[in-house]
Amino acid sequence: MERNPAERRERRRKGAHDVFEHLRSPLWLVLDPGQNEPTAIGMAWLEEEGKKTEPSPLASERAGPCPVSCLSRTGVEEYMFTFMNIPPVLFHQQFQNTTTPVSGNLLTIPPVSPPPFAYRNGSPVHTSAAPASFRGRKRLKEQDVPYQVKRQRFHSPHHESASANQVVPLPEDHRRSFPGSIPSPLFPAHYISDLTGCVPPLQEASFPDLIETALPVAKDKLSQQILELFQVCQQQTYDLNKKELCRTQLQREIQQIFPNSRLFLVGSSLNGFGTRSSDGDLCLVVKEQPINQKTEARHILSLLQKHFCRKLSNYIERPQLIRAKVPIVKFRDKVSCVEFDLNVNNVVGIRNTFLLRTYAYIESRVRPLVLVVKKWASFRGINDASRGTLSSYSLVLMVLHYLQTLPEPILPSLQKNYPESFDPTMQLHLVHRAPCTIPPYLSKNQSTLGDLLLGFLKYYATEFDWSSQMISVCEAKAIPRPDGVEWRNKFICIEEPFDRTNTARAVHEKQKFDIILDEFRKSWQRLRDRRDLNCVLPLRATLQKR
Repeated sequence: MERNPAERRERRRKGAHDVFEHLRSPLWLVLDPGQNEPTAIGMAWLEEEGKKTEPSPLASERAGPCPVSCLSRTGVEEYMFTFMNIPPVLFHQQFQNTTTPVSGNLLTIPPVSPPPFAYRNGSPVHTSAAPASFRGRKRLKEQDVPYQVKRQRFHSPHHESASANQVVPLPEDHRRSFPGSIPSPLFPAHYISDLTGCVPPLQEASFPDLIETALPVAKDKLSQQILELFQVCQQQTYDLNKKELCRTQLQREIQQIFPNSRLFLVGSSLNGFGTRSSDGDLCLVVKEQPINQKTEARHILSLLQKHFCRKLSNYIERPQLIRAKVPIVKFRDKVSCVEFDLNVNNVVGIRNTFLLRTYAYIESRVRPLVLVVKKWASFRGINDASRGTLSSYSLVLMVLHYLQTLPEPILPSLQKNYPESFDPTMQLHLVHRAPCTIPPYLSKNQSTLGDLLLGFLKYYATEFDWSSQMISVCEAKAIPRPDGVEWRNKFICIEEPFDRTNTARAVHEKQKFDIILDEFRKSWQRLRDRRDLNCVLPLRATLQKR
């Protein structure tokens, strides 16, 4: 006799309850992660389907006794869809809180590639530092977490493998990340593949390892002080990883507004001259063609500033629009505590990042010398373009220029020797590849770090003609000032290697120029007489600031 509708509904409800109870089992079709083979429970279903497989001893021991009956996820879906008219998508949603976190991959669950839980409204999701596969129970209790995020503890068997220089987020950075690979911190690779636009994705690249680069030998006290300062204050891999993680997550947020854009980490974070206290510089590329910095760039940055204030206030604080010649949005990431400067389409910053990085690694004395000069200028109050003194970029170019102009040069002109590698018209997605083939520069100059620092201060204090000459790294020499408006009535002229603008245009007051020149003179005289770095840069105070 046919059951009435109420009985049929009850039968369906009871069937669903049985499936629900089965899915709560932590032994539900688990693959052994080490052997990539099914456990005994997975074997039971495979045998029923006529796909007999021998289980590994490890898998059998881990799984324990096999239950009498076992349904695969696909079988459960088919049952629910056939008898209860629940579509597979809704089935996943109804049972999202019933799956159990396990170590390994689910046998029949297809790959899941959800968007990572990045900057969002509401409170950040705090997770423990335990391995990702054991964080499931805690994360199920979090509120306002989308279902896709809760599923992230299942590692897809087809997830993209990490390249040699990729890193996994550190425990304290997990609150905005997800288990799996992230793009390389050195070269932003593997952008979201389903986004197409004007800027092709960067590819993997090989570059000298920050840690394995050989350092010069210190033969005197001053050189030893410089070397020790460099080793303590240089940017660490951990510092770079924090910035790259922020870039990765922020790019996904910005792509909600500008889908075809790409966000690049540039400046000292990548060029080899970064310190532990260096800010992060970001370049948002919306198209490869130049844009008007006074109108279009400011409008885009204004939209981003509003978006940061309204939607990302839990993660980003103090977003401020700075209306400079190249406008930026300054903000601080609350989780990593890193300060960032974000510009739009200032693509010359991407090009000079890899030019400077090549200079940094073709000669072992370059990076320690640049770092001590930046620390010295900062301590002396002449390293702040917003206050009319020198930017860090200008200081780096000054050091490179000095090393190029020695009687026995320590650096060449890379743009002259390798013009095809630093072509200013090269497409952005190819920029990072060119420097990889440039060999180290072998100089006959054997000057120590102490001698080079002293010579650097003396060169700009007494030898360089500020009134008529311009610093040119591209030409590897001091050249006469141009007659253009960019250079007229400027106290310091430093040529940008690619767009040939003046990087020291912020020094527009005679008083500031005199202060800068006076610091060079006094520091040179003190260091010449005492040969002790403490007389121009107190090491204890500097090391405390990093």
